[in-house]
Amino acid sequence: MENLIQIKNCSVQKNSVHILENLNFEMHGTEAWLITGPNGGGKAAFVDALSGKAEFCTESKDSCFNSQFGDSVAVVSLEAAASLIEEERMRDESEYMDKEDIGRTGRQYICEVLGGSSKKGAPLPPVASRLETFPQIKLCGVEKILDRGLRYMSTGEIRRTLLCRALLSGCRLLILSDPFAGLDAESRRILLEFFDTLSHRQTNAQENGGFPTIILCMERFHEIPDSINRVLEFKDKKISFCGSRDEYETLVKERRAKKALEREKTKTEFLNELKTIREQSHALSPAEDSDEESLISFENVNVGWEDHHVLVNLNWEIKKGVHWLIRGPNGSGKTTILELITGDNMQVFRENIKIFGKRRGSGETIWDIKRRLGIVSYRLHVEYRMVGGTTLENVIISGFKDSIGLYEIPTDFEKATARAWLKLAGFSGRENETFSSLSYGEQRAILIIRAAVKNPKVLILDEPCHGLDEDYRTKLLDLIETVAETGTTTLLHVTHDPSEVRPCEKHILELHPGETPMFRIIEN
Repeated sequence: MENLIQIKNCSVQKNSVHILENLNFEMHGTEAWLITGPNGGGKAAFVDALSGKAEFCTESKDSCFNSQFGDSVAVVSLEAAASLIEEERMRDESEYMDKEDIGRTGRQYICEVLGGSSKKGAPLPPVASRLETFPQIKLCGVEKILDRGLRYMSTGEIRRTLLCRALLSGCRLLILSDPFAGLDAESRRILLEFFDTLSHRQTNAQENGGFPTIILCMERFHEIPDSINRVLEFKDKKISFCGSRDEYETLVKERRAKKALEREKTKTEFLNELKTIREQSHALSPAEDSDEESLISFENVNVGWEDHHVLVNLNWEIKKGVHWLIRGPNGSGKTTILELITGDNMQVFRENIKIFGKRRGSGETIWDIKRRLGIVSYRLHVEYRMVGGTTLENVIISGFKDSIGLYEIPTDFEKATARAWLKLAGFSGRENETFSSLSYGEQRAILIIRAAVKNPKVLILDEPCHGLDEDYRTKLLDLIETVAETGTTTLLHVTHDPSEVRPCEKHILELHPGETPMFRIIEN
C-alpha cells in the first residue's frame, strides 16, 4: 500500500514554540481522511504543518517525517478567505483614485496560478480569455463571478473562488477546511459531489485525472461525505483518535448519548449564570429604554454596482421583539442588507432606509447607530484579525465602545463584566491571551460574546457559527436564544444551516435574485 505521509514521534513547532507533541500518523494511497476535533484542540496546528506554515520536528533518532507531496500543498479555509480579504483591503487605492478601486477580480486572482501576475495593473495572460471552458471553473460554479471584484463577493463566492484557484494551481495535496460553512444548499450539493468523486478515485487507487489528493478538515462530525473512511481527531493538543470511520462513528454516538444526559443540567447552569451577569450589568449600567416599535425599515431600496443589481425595490420593516431569519443563495444580498444597516455600505445614504426612526444621513452619527447594535459578521472578523494583538478581555470590552480594538481605559465594571462573560463561554483564565493566538472558531466565539455584552437593541448575526465545534455551537446557540428571550434585543440572523435556526425566529426574509419581486416575507 502506497505510503503518502509518514509522521513518527514528531512535534509541531511554530514561531519557535512547540504546539503538538508525540505525533504518529500515516496516510496511505487508498485512504480518504477527515481531520476533526474541538476548537483549539490542535488540528489547525497539524494542518499548518502539513501546508508548511509550521514545521514537523524530529525529536529522536527514530523520528521521521516524510511526505510525497512536498511543498505542493494548498489549503482552502475560512482562515484563507479572511486573509485574502485582508490583503485586498491593504491593496485598496480608492482614496487616491477618482473612482472606486474594485481590486482584483476573480479572473485576475485565478490567473495568478496560470502565468499571470499579482501586480496591480499587470496584463492578464492569454489563458484568461478561455477560463470559462475549464472544467474546474464549472465544477466550482464561478463562471458568473469571474469579473467581479473579490471584495464584492459573498463569503460563499470567495470560498468557491479559492477552491477553483487551488484546483488550477497544480497542487498535489488539497486540504479543505470547513468547506461547507456558509454555502447555500446548491453549492453544498455541488461540493459534496465533487469531493465524493475525487475521494472515490483516491480510495480505489484510480488516476485522479490531474486533480489533487484531498484531506477534509471539519470542526463538527456532520454531513461527512460517504467516501471518508479514516478519521484523525485532535483534543487538548494531542491525537485523541486515529482509526476507521466506523470506529469513530461508534465513539461519537457514545459521546452524544452521554452529552444528551448532561445537556439539560449544563444548559440550566449556563442560563442561570447568564441571567446573573445580565442582572448585575443592568443594575450598574441600565440599558437605554425606548418606546420605538419600528427599529429598521427599508422602502423601495435598490443597491448594486455597474450592471449588477443586488437588491431591487426591497420593502421590509423590523419591529421591536420580532426576530428575523434572513435566507437566500450565496450572492443574493443577505450580507448587503446587514451592511446597509450597520453603515458599512455607503449606498445606504442614497436610499430610504430608517434606523431607529431616523433616515440614514439625516444627522445621526455612525456611533449613534452602532451603540444600539450588536454585530457578528465576516467583515467584523476580518477587521479584528487586523488588530489581532488585542487581549481577549479588551476585545469583549470593545463591545461597549463599538470600536475595533480598545483605545480607552476600561472601567472596573467593564473589566468585571468581560471576565464574567469569558468564564461563561469557557475562556476563564485566558483573558490576557491575544485574539490572533486563537483558532478561527474560538475567535468567532469571542466576537459573539463581544456583540452580546452590551445588551443591544438589535443583534445582527451573519453566519455566527462559522468554524465552531459542536460544544461551542450548542452553547452559543443557547446564548442567542436566551438573549432573544430577554425581550430587549431583536435578532436578525443569517444562516444556511437549518439546524441553527432558533424557534423565536418566526419571521423570514427570503431572497430570490433575478425574480420579481426579489424577496418574499414568510411568517410562521
